[in-house]
Amino acid sequence: MTRLPILKMVLAVIVLGAIQSVVLLQFDWFGDAASTAAGPIDTLMDVTIVLSSFIFAIVCVALGYALIKWRAKPGDEGDGLPIHGNTRLEIVWTIIPVIIVLALAGYSWAVLDDIEKTDSNALHVNAYAQQFAWTFGYPEDGNKWSEGELHVPVDRQVIFDLQAQDVIHSFWVPEWRIKKDAVPGLKTDVVVTPDKVGTYQLICAELCGIGHTTMRAKVVVESQADYDAWVKKQTTKVPELLLTTDQFKQEQLKKEEQSGGIEGSGVVEQ
Repeated sequence: MTRLPILKMVLAVIVLGAIQSVVLLQFDWFGDAASTAAGPIDTLMDVTIVLSSFIFAIVCVALGYALIKWRAKPGDEGDGLPIHGNTRLEIVWTIIPVIIVLALAGYSWAVLDDIEKTDSNALHVNAYAQQFAWTFGYPEDGNKWSEGELHVPVDRQVIFDLQAQDVIHSFWVPEWRIKKDAVPGLKTDVVVTPDKVGTYQLICAELCGIGHTTMRAKVVVESQADYDAWVKKQTTKVPELLLTTDQFKQEQLKKEEQSGGIEGSGVVEQ
């Protein structure tokens, strides 16, 4: 059996992988960055792109070589050779992807663990999600309430306590890079440190019904002084029903169990 041109194939993989990596890294996949988490997440994406490029190159080079080297001759309609495989090769190409996946998982875990470390002076904000609107409560400022507009101070960590009132929603500000689901009956939170003053959009990234595309909110990142002044001007407080969200959800679940099915969406009327 003819030996494979290993050196030429390795060089082809390196060249193809390098070219693809360079090309793909030219694109701004995420857009503007406006939080301390954006840098580590973007770097993680770049590393994943490079690894994927070389894996793709290996597959393409091996496939291309096989198609050219062992293609059927014109007029040849016979069966191929009875090859039963190579156990050693199969073990290798199983172990290597496992190592790569575990390495990426470990790297991702380290990045997530780092960006989710909480500060002692973090600001807590309750983000209430329901079809099809976002509202926000500020428990540290007398439970002030804002509908459709979120204000946070720059360069201060914010912990958003997500509370879904009906179905699954997803909290996502693209410039912050963080996205997490708000699940009815499940406590979830988002840890973000905005580092750039500006106006952004909070988008629901989970299909939540016919009005899903309209479920957005204005996000204003401003100085601490401007934030304090804005909060002071707010006069509306979080509705009592939202403050007792957990009790409300339990009552809804009991009603559904008693009726043998789902009755209504459990949407809070504003």
